[in-house]
Order: sequence, then C-alpha cells, then structure tokens
Amino acid sequence: EILEKKVKDNFMKRNLAYVLLLMLVAVASCSFTNKTFENDDKDKLLLDLISYVLEKGHYEPKALNDDFSVNVFEDFIDVIDPTKRYFLASDIQEFEKYKFQIDDEIKNTDITFFNVVYERLMQRMSDAKEIYKEVLQTPFDYGEDESISIKYEDEPFAASRSELKERWRKQLKYATLGTYDSKISHMEKEDVPTKKDVDSEAVINFDDAKPDDDHDHSAHTPEEAEIESRKSTEATLDEFFDFVDDLERKDWFVQYINTIVDEFDPHTFYFAPEEKEKFDTSMSGKFEGIGARLQKKSEGAKIVEIISGGPVWRDQRLEVGDEIIKVGQNGEEPINIVGMRLDDAIKLIKGAQGTIVDLTVRKVDGSLEEVSLTRDVVELEESYAKSATISRGKEKFGIINLPKFYVDFNDYSERNAATDVAKEVDRLKEEGVEGLILDLRDNGGGSLKTVVEMAGLFIKDGPIVQVRSKDKNKDVYDDKDERIQWDGPLVILVNELSASASEILAAAMQDYKRAIVIGSKQTFGKGTVQNVIPLNNMLRSNEHGDLGAIKITTQKFYRINGGSTQLEGVKSDIVVPDKYSYIDLGERDQSNPLGWDKISPADYKIWDGYIDYDKTISDSKKRMAENPQIKLIEENAKWLKSEQDETEISLNYNTYKEEKEKDKEQSDFYKKLTDYDSKLTFQSLGYEQELFTQDSVLRDKRNRWHKNLAKDVYVEEAVNVLEDLKMNNQNTKEKT
Repeated sequence: EILEKKVKDNFMKRNLAYVLLLMLVAVASCSFTNKTFENDDKDKLLLDLISYVLEKGHYEPKALNDDFSVNVFEDFIDVIDPTKRYFLASDIQEFEKYKFQIDDEIKNTDITFFNVVYERLMQRMSDAKEIYKEVLQTPFDYGEDESISIKYEDEPFAASRSELKERWRKQLKYATLGTYDSKISHMEKEDVPTKKDVDSEAVINFDDAKPDDDHDHSAHTPEEAEIESRKSTEATLDEFFDFVDDLERKDWFVQYINTIVDEFDPHTFYFAPEEKEKFDTSMSGKFEGIGARLQKKSEGAKIVEIISGGPVWRDQRLEVGDEIIKVGQNGEEPINIVGMRLDDAIKLIKGAQGTIVDLTVRKVDGSLEEVSLTRDVVELEESYAKSATISRGKEKFGIINLPKFYVDFNDYSERNAATDVAKEVDRLKEEGVEGLILDLRDNGGGSLKTVVEMAGLFIKDGPIVQVRSKDKNKDVYDDKDERIQWDGPLVILVNELSASASEILAAAMQDYKRAIVIGSKQTFGKGTVQNVIPLNNMLRSNEHGDLGAIKITTQKFYRINGGSTQLEGVKSDIVVPDKYSYIDLGERDQSNPLGWDKISPADYKIWDGYIDYDKTISDSKKRMAENPQIKLIEENAKWLKSEQDETEISLNYNTYKEEKEKDKEQSDFYKKLTDYDSKLTFQSLGYEQELFTQDSVLRDKRNRWHKNLAKDVYVEEAVNVLEDLKMNNQNTKEKT
C-alpha cells in the first residue's frame, strides 16, 4: 500500500491527479512554511519542525491540550515499558507532574519530560539486569499452582523492588515453560524430512540428515530440563540487554517523537535518517528480510501484512495475526523480543540475502512454533496479476488474482496492474468464460491511477473515487474511456486485508451495482493518503546534518456515494466467514485512526445491467446456511477468538501441558478445513502452458495455486453467484 506522488503546482489543472497515491512519497513543496527554525539543540529543533508540520500539514490536526498531553504521557510509558518490568509505581508518580504539561512543552520546544523519563529508564534497566540474574539463580517449581496475566495493560506497576522481582520471576518462569516442555518431552523430531517430502518452494535447508544447529536435541530429565531452560533464558536476556546497551539516547528520543506523532493517526510517522534510507529502499521494491509488515504488541511483533513474493509468502507457514516472540540467527540461541522496540526487533529479523533467521512464533490459535526462513528479496513476479479458467460441468468461468495495484512510476507504460488485468480479461474472453471473479483478498493497495483505469474496464464511464484535502475541497477522479472490456457477470472477492486501492475498486463497483462483493464483513478500512516530507527542506541552513523525514496524512478517500472508506472499509454484499471473523484486524485495530465521515455524492448512474441484487444475495445466504464447510469455518473463527481472549496462563507444568494438548487437538480438528474439495477444475491459460515446458518452477507455482483454489469456499460461492448472475443475464436478454 506504499505509493509515490510527485507534487506539482499545476497538478490538478493539468488533470494529472491520477498519480495520487494511497501512500504518497515525494519531496513536498512545503509551501505552507513561513516560519524560521533556529535551535542549537538538535532534539528541540526536531520537535519544533515536526510539531509545525503536523499543525499546518496534517489532514485533521489534533489540538495540543491536556487530553493530548495525557495520551502522550500514557502511550510513551507503555511503549518503553509494555510489560511493566522496569518502572516502579513511585517512578510513575514522580512522572505524573508532567502529565498535563507535555502539550505546553511541545509548544515551547521543551523536552524535560523525555529527559526525566529517559534517565530513570536507564537506571531501571540497569537494576533489571541485577534482578533477572538473581531470579535465574533459583530453580523454578513447575509443580506450584500459580498463573500469570499477560494482559499487562491491566496490571499495576510494582510498588517495590521485591514486588518487581516477583513480576520478573513469573515472566521468566513463563518464558522458560516452552523450553522446559520441549526438553523434557524430547519434542525434537527424530526424522528430518527430505527435499522430496516438502513443497518445491520450501525455504528450510534439509541437506543434512540431522539438525546442524547448536541446540541440545537430546531428551532431558526434569531436573536437567529445568536447569537448561534457565540457562537458555539467561543467555537470551544477556543478548537482549547487550542489544539495548548499544542504543543511544537519540534512538529513545525518536521513540518519544513517534509517540507524539502517532497521536495524530497510525499512518503518520517520523523516519530518523537511517530509517528514511530503509524506507526509500523498500519503495524501490528491494525488500531484504522475510517479506512481512509487523506491528508492535506487548507480547511481541504481530504480523499484519504478508508481502506477495516474499519468503513468508512462499513458505506458507506464517499468517497474518501470528506474533513473533523470539528471533535467532541460523541455529544460535534466539533473543526474546517481548518488550523490545519494534524498530530493534526488525533489525534482528532483517539481514543479508541468503542468511537464515529462526522465528519463534505464537500462532493465531495460541500454539508455539519455530519457523526458519531464508532472507531474500521479494519476487516481483509473484505480485503481478495471474488468471485461470474454472470449469464446472460444461460451464466455464474465469478468475484473476491481483496481489497489489503495482506500477512503475518511472515508466507507467512499462507494466502496471490495469493493463495487465485488461490483458487477462481479453485472454479469458478468448477462452469463452461466462463470468469473471476478481480476487482482491490480501491486496494492500497501490497506485490510484491503476484503480481508475481498472474500474473503467467494467463500466462505460463515470466517477470512480473522490479525494478530499485538508482545505475540505474535493476532487473527483473519473473513468473517461467509454470502452467496456467486460460487460458480463462480475464478482469481487475481498477480506479483512484488502486495503486502500482494493477498497476503492470494490466500493466503486458496489456503488454502481456492477459487481457482487463477496468476503469478510468489511475490508481493512484504510481511506487516507500520506505524503513524505524531508525535514531538511524546511530549513534555510542546517548544521545538524540529515534530520530525517515525516510521513503525514494529507487527504482522505471517499466513495462515489459520498461515504468514506476510512475505518468502515467496504461491507461485503455477501459475507462469508473466515478465521479472522472475530479477531480485530485492520484500521480499527490501529492506534488513533481517523474516523468515518461522509461528503456529498458524485454524479453517477447505476449500471444498467442484469444484476438482481436482492435475489442473488438471498440465494447465496440460503446456500451458505446449508454448507457444512461454512459452519466449520465459523466454529474455527469463534475458537480462535476464545484462544486470543485467554490472558491468564497457568505456570503449573501439568496444567500447561494439558491445555497445550487440548489446544493441539482442537487445532488439528480444524485442519480438516484444508481437506475440502469444491470439485471445481482450474487450468492455466494457453500462453502460460507454453511457458511451463521451459519453466517448471512457474508450473509448480500455478499447480499450487490451483490446488488451493479448489479448497477455497470463497471461490466456490463466487462461482455459484456467477451462475445466478448468468441466469439473470440470460433472462434479461430474453425479455429485451
């Protein structure tokens, strides 16, 4: 969903507004700057610059008042001590005198609150090193009946050192439970799979017959397992604090700045110079890491997006909602990242292309799993549109999968999502398909120009999306090409991870009543536009070097019916449950999202076609109510929600073991969801089949895709709907 925009003074006048992005990246003109910034203190200068840009440039600037001050106060403490294992209650009481003063400090470029908190944090982290060493000298009693709450936000800060030590004891006992269990149960697999046993795209190295890491894979007695678990946890903490010790004051100050910035909305963000370079690199498409976007959580780093073509996407074992809690390097002792800054956790996860990273992950269902991935760049080819025919008896339909709305900003004509989808539509028409499915699930967005052009493939002409700026003026972006590439039955598939450009296209087709939208209750709900402003551009002279950049929300998207896609996303015409149905995902799970609102609708005419919305939706609901696979998916979603809501964890080993086995049994039960067979037949188009003779990897990828599609109840229901629409279409033609 990260895009690029070139801001030009005559942008709208010359009708080049298409280049607007779902997240704009460029050198801003900074035309609102009429202030001189001078300060010998770099931190204060940075605060002055950023607060000014937020006030003058943000789409919906926040009032700097006592409420804002309280939010920054609470959020900054939570960011640097999420598990409440550093600060004492007396520290928080001492900080309280700044609780209503931070807004005034920002206005006066004062950083006293940060300085006080930072100095105390350094002291408490030094104390923590002594505490965990003390705790780990004493054996843990896994027979004791006690528990720990991992809903840390509801826990008070410790009143004394002894109380803090007890908190550390429980947290460390909890941290060792998994290790203790694996050692005492001898859970390492005796047989390591060979290459022929795994998918051709697996990224784990199975060259050796036995594990080649430094872990002790032998079985242990309970006493040995307990000792080894404490040793392992101590080594992890030693590495964690070595890592923290390398952080400089400026690193913590960036965290403070971003706490202030984050109060405006979740997509407004300050990039320190080093992070700006990484951002620029990611914009070029040269991702080197695991290919996933992470979000900070108290229990680790939550996967919120999987990048098509990256290592995680290819490996298939990790999914959105999983939380990374430990990171290791090619068999070395992993580092626990719980409580670590997200930026620092990402530094551990990223690395040179071809190296291996070991991730200990708490799955969506609560189980723990270690996944080893080979760091690599994203395969751009896997983010491009692909299509297949779907056969059921004598009927033939087409499906186009679009992972993102891609574009080459240096040369739009080179390759883009709109022209590629148009080619796939033409190819499917040549195959004689009678209905079309456009799969936008997991599509995080992309170029707005491609959205407008792609929407134009399915309607004659008219408005596609509205954009409103800070000045509240709106611009309407139209499809002006009267050609219709596809006028037959159309279904659009979405889920909770369909965002930005995906939502614009789905919303437009829904408003025109051109397509039936099938999927989750709602899409992601990101209806905002960002612009990146290099802060050095704000200064006439600068002796402090590179000051980084700020990504700031400047506009909002609106449907042609006037409603925003922000927060509420697009609500499916036909709702099909999935495993995320009851889990908070999307914009509503972000911090401080902008709200939903409505503006005047654009001037548009409903599609003069065949769609009988009410009957089509009614028939679909009847089918799904009788479908056992749908019922099983719904049950699985409710179970996953109950697992996530469980925040009280037993520290008694027998209880832990019983609960783990019960969860595994339930998880295995729901694995039969993957055994489903829709009886649909999928086939690559002719031009791809010709490529298969020389590209066996491509053939294997397509076979895997087709195999997954055949198990997909979303696709099956989409075909059912297309059949209904086809009949409606035939009836309409007969009447005319």
